[in-house]
Amino acid sequence: MLFSPERIIRLQSIHSTNDYLTEKLRNKIITSEGTVVVAMEQTLGKGMDKNTWESEPGKNLTFSFLLKPDFLRADQQFMLNKAVSLGVCDFVRTYINNQIVTIKWPNDIYIQDKKIAGILISNTIEGNELSHAVVGIGININQQQFPHTVHNPVSLSIALRRELDLEELLTDLLFWLENRYEQLIKNDWTIISENYLDSLYRMNEQHLYFYNGERILASITGISDYGQLQLITSNQEKLECDFKEIKFIID
Repeated sequence: MLFSPERIIRLQSIHSTNDYLTEKLRNKIITSEGTVVVAMEQTLGKGMDKNTWESEPGKNLTFSFLLKPDFLRADQQFMLNKAVSLGVCDFVRTYINNQIVTIKWPNDIYIQDKKIAGILISNTIEGNELSHAVVGIGININQQQFPHTVHNPVSLSIALRRELDLEELLTDLLFWLENRYEQLIKNDWTIISENYLDSLYRMNEQHLYFYNGERILASITGISDYGQLQLITSNQEKLECDFKEIKFIID
């Protein structure tokens, strides 16, 4: 069992669970794969590309965990991203069955056109192997109101119109994450990749994007082996984009 109750560390308030776990790992205070650090409040929660993750204290799930996927080569690290994203997506789908739940590349989880969860994965490479990864997840559970700076947010309680038990949901979420990680360990990569594409937000749909600062009309066609987003423009130009090169335009 990857995630067990005795490996869950609970904190009332911390600047960032990712930073906390990374520091403890660096000092060899925490070394066990599957260690989970859960915080009721994060004062400096982190998102992708130096963004912050804002969360009302005691209302949501904000946590990080340690993985040691040394069976992955450095050039295969996006497979971990796929597996973790699918685990969170699977979890949300167990509660949401009347709305579309997708993965907005590379690893945000959406209900319709609203963001419910974000993922931040910090990988450490040794040689040509993925030595370990600190995975941070923030998922909106019971929060009802959000700062105006947070774009298109939603929570499970808003979607379901009821409050939920955070402890129960953490157990459920860890189950689905472990399930996908086991697929990764067993080399079920074809299933993971197919499920990721099937779950991809705006797959094969034409929408507006900002690409290198210019507005384009394009359709997402797939993901490269290295995790780049593949699109085809309305002018039939094929693109492969890294995270900073393209921005979704969402009303």
